[in-house]
Amino acid sequence: MKETSNELQTAIRAARAAGAITLEKFGELSHPEIHTKRFKDFVTDVDNACEAAISSIISENFPDDSMLCEEGTDMKGSSGRTWIVDPLDGTLNFIHSFPVFSISIALRDSNNELLTGVVYQPLLQELFTAERGQGAFLNGKKITISGRTDKESFLMATGLPFSEYNYLDAALGMLRDVIHDSAGIRRAGSAAIDLAYTACGRFDGFWEYKLSPWDFAAGVLLVREAGGIVTNFSGNSDIFKGQSILAGSPITHPLLLEKTLKHFQT
Repeated sequence: MKETSNELQTAIRAARAAGAITLEKFGELSHPEIHTKRFKDFVTDVDNACEAAISSIISENFPDDSMLCEEGTDMKGSSGRTWIVDPLDGTLNFIHSFPVFSISIALRDSNNELLTGVVYQPLLQELFTAERGQGAFLNGKKITISGRTDKESFLMATGLPFSEYNYLDAALGMLRDVIHDSAGIRRAGSAAIDLAYTACGRFDGFWEYKLSPWDFAAGVLLVREAGGIVTNFSGNSDIFKGQSILAGSPITHPLLLEKTLKHFQT
């Protein structure tokens, strides 16, 4: 592994700072610290505190870069690069003290190419990192996608509709098909973790409809640098066009793509 860039060092420092905030408050949230953004979509004071810590560290080190964050931090820079941040991916889990959540930080250039990605699970102290062309790592150890080839052994991950139901039938149709063609399916509640786990081979594939860039940007780079394939549901590799993500190995990605093309009009 080559010497870590300043960008990756900064992203790691920011992720760890946010992680420390989550650990201080996990299991201790009070009702006044929880707010409704939209129907069935929540934000907490912890989300906002994490975002403030991350944006402060990044802007201090890269003042000319733009920033796109889930909770509204939107800085316009002159460099053409954009930091894409989910300060707490898995907010509903966090609210319920369900111990699955992460911090996701990515850097994208002016051509929509992902340069840097970090997904951090504070409770497990698992730090997933990637830089374009340099591979993907978990706590400094190189990771690769799953090499499983038999569908009877596949463990897949997905997300399910929680506030929009116009595509519920399509989602359930695909879920039904994947249940038949896998050993099991998990729904963790954090797309960043789902993608990180796909990158390191814990999951054999992942698909989800209706995601935002901060949900998937860092995880997409992890999967690609680990040797995986990531597209949208139409098979387009420009994942910033649309809101769907399909990730897997050279074996599982085509199998999942066949099903998304069947069930979703993209």
